[in-house]
Amino acid sequence: MEGVETKLNHKQVWSECLNYIQASIPVNDFRTWFEPIVPLKLENKVLTIQVPTYYFYEFIEEQYIKLVSKGLREVIGAGAKLEYSVVMQRPSSASSGQSVNYPQASDHHDLRNRAVDKRYNREEQPKIRNPFIIPGVKKLNIDPQLNREYTFENFVEGDCNRLARSASEAVAKNPGKTAFNPLFLYGNSGLGKTHLGQAIGIEVKKRFPEKTVLYVSANKFTTQYTDSVAHNAANDFMHFYQMIDVLIIDDIQELAGKVGTQNTFFHIFNHLHQSGKQLVLTSDKPPVALQGMKERLLSRFKWGLPADLQSPDFDTRLEILNNKINKDGIRISDEIVHYIAAHITDNVRELEGALISLLAMSTLNKTEITFDIARSVVDRLVNKPHKDISIDQILNNVCDYYGIKPDLLQSRSRKREIVQARQVAMYFSKNMTNSSLSAIGAVIGGRDHATVLHACKAVKNLKETNTDFKHQLKEIESLIRK
Repeated sequence: MEGVETKLNHKQVWSECLNYIQASIPVNDFRTWFEPIVPLKLENKVLTIQVPTYYFYEFIEEQYIKLVSKGLREVIGAGAKLEYSVVMQRPSSASSGQSVNYPQASDHHDLRNRAVDKRYNREEQPKIRNPFIIPGVKKLNIDPQLNREYTFENFVEGDCNRLARSASEAVAKNPGKTAFNPLFLYGNSGLGKTHLGQAIGIEVKKRFPEKTVLYVSANKFTTQYTDSVAHNAANDFMHFYQMIDVLIIDDIQELAGKVGTQNTFFHIFNHLHQSGKQLVLTSDKPPVALQGMKERLLSRFKWGLPADLQSPDFDTRLEILNNKINKDGIRISDEIVHYIAAHITDNVRELEGALISLLAMSTLNKTEITFDIARSVVDRLVNKPHKDISIDQILNNVCDYYGIKPDLLQSRSRKREIVQARQVAMYFSKNMTNSSLSAIGAVIGGRDHATVLHACKAVKNLKETNTDFKHQLKEIESLIRK
């Protein structure tokens, strides 16, 4: 249609252009960025549109100008031009209930050469408003949105999370002043990312009460941003977040595919980082594995320290359970605690949830927490009936791993490799079965319970001091669980 003179008026031209744009972008993006635009006039192939804010204009120029240009050429023809008129409104006054228009500013955009003459007064912006809707907010009065239960003291450290824990504490002691900015905590769900992020916020507020800390989920951040655009307050939104001294955003992967939110967060990130403020981000994947994120954001995620949280090993799981038991005053046998730790292996939240479920069932039924109750709770949490692991199975797997015949473990041999394999078999039998120490000793060479207990302690001590041995144990555990 290029080269054809249109007979349509400004409203009809913009309506046709919108039909073209709508077919090319997601519905939510269209509603956010194009429905608020008002066509004002059409003169000599120059369409003037009214946008709510200067930021609105910048975003369309950056993200959608090629699409708008093509749409206008389809409707108006060659030589089409676009002119912006920005009309910003102050928030309604509580006393008068009236809004005040800013002086209208216009900008001319030539669709052929993309020449832009920017003539906006950046000082003419509404006052900062808090997305958390706190009337009369002052910087120090911003609610950090922290859960006081998520402290460093309540976080159980193990090999699976030691780097993340250490880096988090370093950031909390010196926010914005370490090389860990941003601190990017990643790992599967339920491993403690949120706990560490909130612990940082709590510790910062304890050490530096004057600092402004804010924890927010990526979904809530997106919702706030979308609302701010709908209410012509995108600049307010950005300015609010630029006030924060320590910004903790949970599940940053939720920004994937949300172009507008990512662009705004990019500017917030840059401002905070350049101002020496601290950013803490959590994700279910490392930066290199995130999909649907702009490259310029991903590169910034890698500026600081990506620290992963892995599934806890048996000893860490046991400590997590015992901490919860001591804190909540739950009465439960060691046998049941070991059973839970042995069978819920990937998720800290599920470990704690198992104890809460056991306590609830015991309280409602007015009965003690029995092994059968524990088994039913565990089976439900792991979403499949559990196949019990036997001592014989463990013996066979250990022997296969070390290349030893099973009858040698039953012998009285004191050769170092035989003794170690025997002790490893006892260690896994104690941790992965419901058998008593005496029963384990009886099956493995007719030893007594004291011998089994000594073997378990020896394996645990060696594990803590010998990295190669620790890797061996992980490989053997994988064989047993197959």
